[in-house]
Amino acid sequence: MDWLNSSEHQEFEHIVGLLKHLRLNWLLRHFPPRMVHALYMLLGGFVTVAILALLAFATHNPFVFPSVGPTAYLFFFTPMAKSASPRNAILGHGIGLLCGYGALLVTGAVPSPIDTHPGIYWPMIFSAALSLSVTGAVMILLRVSHPPAGATTLIVSLGLISRPRDLVILEIAVVLLAALAIGINRLAGLPYPLWNPRPTARVTS
Repeated sequence: MDWLNSSEHQEFEHIVGLLKHLRLNWLLRHFPPRMVHALYMLLGGFVTVAILALLAFATHNPFVFPSVGPTAYLFFFTPMAKSASPRNAILGHGIGLLCGYGALLVTGAVPSPIDTHPGIYWPMIFSAALSLSVTGAVMILLRVSHPPAGATTLIVSLGLISRPRDLVILEIAVVLLAALAIGINRLAGLPYPLWNPRPTARVTS
């Protein structure tokens, strides 16, 4: 396994730790490290999103929404990136939700059922533009980097999910996803943060 001495080893180091912990490091002798990394992404993403989907099915609440996918991707593809820390994910989506709902109120872009949606109209255009721009500005001011939050704010400002109760559910879903990421990444032997991104993280965003 000459790759263990290469720079590529750092990219897969947490996966190596998990395999050793589970006594499955023999996989590295039979499969390319990138394939093992892909398997880690597959399993981590599947487990976390499946749990949220089951919760959504059981409670009939929107625990799964489009921007959960990119967040799960960051949690397991680049877990030590600043944007993948629990702090940035939870605060980032929270900012997006608040800015999206605020944009709806300011512009008067009242959401309507999809089957009777009037299409793109001026209040919706302003709502989308305002929500995304303010979300980005607030994240810069608060030093919260989490790109998937840009999708979250559009989901709200376009009226796809806009009831205050549902917005709380979306934020709870992000908290649960972050908690699952902490458990899985730490099981892998990775010093994944409990909240703030680690200042010594190898990968930054």
